[in-house]
Amino acid sequence: MATHREIRLRTRPERGLPAPEHLELVTTARPEPAPGELLVRNRWFVVSAALRTLIGGGVKDAPFPPVEPGDPLPGAAVGDVVSAPDGSGLRPGDPVLHWQGWREYAAVSPSLVTPVGDTLPDPVAHLSQGRTAYAALTRGAELRPGDTVLVTGGAGAVGTMAGQIARLLGAGRIIGSTGSPDKAEHLVTALGYDAAVVRGAAAPFAAQLAEAAPDGIDVVLDTVGGEQLSAALAAARPGARAVLVGALAGQLDPEGNGATARVELDTFPLILGRISLRGFSPLDHPETDAEWRDRFGDWLRAGTITFPHVRVAGMERAAQALREVMEGRHLGAVVVELP
Repeated sequence: MATHREIRLRTRPERGLPAPEHLELVTTARPEPAPGELLVRNRWFVVSAALRTLIGGGVKDAPFPPVEPGDPLPGAAVGDVVSAPDGSGLRPGDPVLHWQGWREYAAVSPSLVTPVGDTLPDPVAHLSQGRTAYAALTRGAELRPGDTVLVTGGAGAVGTMAGQIARLLGAGRIIGSTGSPDKAEHLVTALGYDAAVVRGAAAPFAAQLAEAAPDGIDVVLDTVGGEQLSAALAAARPGARAVLVGALAGQLDPEGNGATARVELDTFPLILGRISLRGFSPLDHPETDAEWRDRFGDWLRAGTITFPHVRVAGMERAAQALREVMEGRHLGAVVVELP
């Protein structure tokens, strides 16, 4: 019997963030594709902090169901086709993007994979969250040349792409928030940010933001929520657009289960300033998929953008990598590389 390895949820934590002991690396029968399915051998998969919410029981109407004990974890992955049904348009060896990461092999419907071809110079770059940032800035916020932009969670998988994209789209001033002075320095020196605000620093977050954006903010791309969203909206200029793509403050709250993300807002300034506040998903704009990949490929080849990420070697290190991502130890995306 052919076998493979996958990482499953062993048990939900009773409190606090998931830790390696809540997961298990299991050797089991390799999946057999049903009629009409592909068999894919995974090469890389993403480790995402958003898994906290799925492990904690999920959120109603989310695109992914909760992960139950015994289930393999889900996540974006790039792999090579091993076998493909007739008429799928795919052949063995073709690289594809899909959502059955955290395992060595996956049986997937052709309708649920994206052939990646050679659009990007490095296949692993298809695992960036740049499309989320690109769609949010172009469709959600409708970024205008000269806008002052704030990206909360600027050192995360979305944020490390968002600052660079905003610069390429013509933003006038770009500010990012992060949790450490070292990351703040990297945002400014390497990723196109003009200033960085450090969560938990001696000066209050709102005071730092006022200094970084003395004339106010036109666009907020929010991946965090909580205090940072509240401060961002208080600093917004009339007509500002705030686009919400994440809620890390709630997802990574060790006292919660990752399924709620509360924030206190003063609505008077929003009303009087005609400030828009919009929840956003790139799934609502499917046309941005190919558009983003084409622009991303051109920018990568021109050297005007990078894909900040950390590669972790082997399934054995994936569970610890998830804990490290939730603790904010890495900058950019974290990708597990399979031999």
